[in-house]
Amino acid sequence: MNAEILYAFMLSSAVLALSPGPDNIYVLLQSLVHGVKFGLATVAGLMTGCLVHTSLVAFGVSALIRESPWLFMAVKIFGACYLFYLAFMVFKSDGSIKLETGGVAKKSTGALYVQGFFMNVLNPKVSIFFLAFFPGFLFSDSIDTVWQFYILGALFILVSSIVFSSIALLAGKISGYLRNHKNSGMVFKWVQIVVFVLIGVFILLSEN
Repeated sequence: MNAEILYAFMLSSAVLALSPGPDNIYVLLQSLVHGVKFGLATVAGLMTGCLVHTSLVAFGVSALIRESPWLFMAVKIFGACYLFYLAFMVFKSDGSIKLETGGVAKKSTGALYVQGFFMNVLNPKVSIFFLAFFPGFLFSDSIDTVWQFYILGALFILVSSIVFSSIALLAGKISGYLRNHKNSGMVFKWVQIVVFVLIGVFILLSEN
């Protein structure tokens, strides 16, 4: 087992979870407007949805690996190209972080859990991202690939849960910082670009 690959995966997951996106911004707004428990309910729903995407990748990609190493290589090339595409799209964006709290409707924690779950499960971009991100971080020649994907999924959920929950708990301070530091969006923009490119290169160079 290659522990360094797992460390790299966890670090990449943490940076990606910290980078402003629709999910963590939604968690931030729910916590900011309605309270921490509403943000945490949203986090729980989003992370439960990640289990579905992990299962799809685990069984789908594992079948490709068993079928043909060339198919698996094609998946990894696709994944790297998709990450380069994400980097390009971030590069084209203006880097601003919009925190508009006026239109955040209040829902029960149960409703937010369900909404977070379906926000995640029904988002095809999440499925594509998991397909792009996970295959390059297989870390063992002896552990079954399905179990490896579930281990990666569990680590991704653990790291993302810690980051997203911290965002919910520190919503007031984070929003204040973002409003007082207008250049923070540009910093996050370039962090995302660098991370997407580095992960794409890592996936291209990783061995089957």
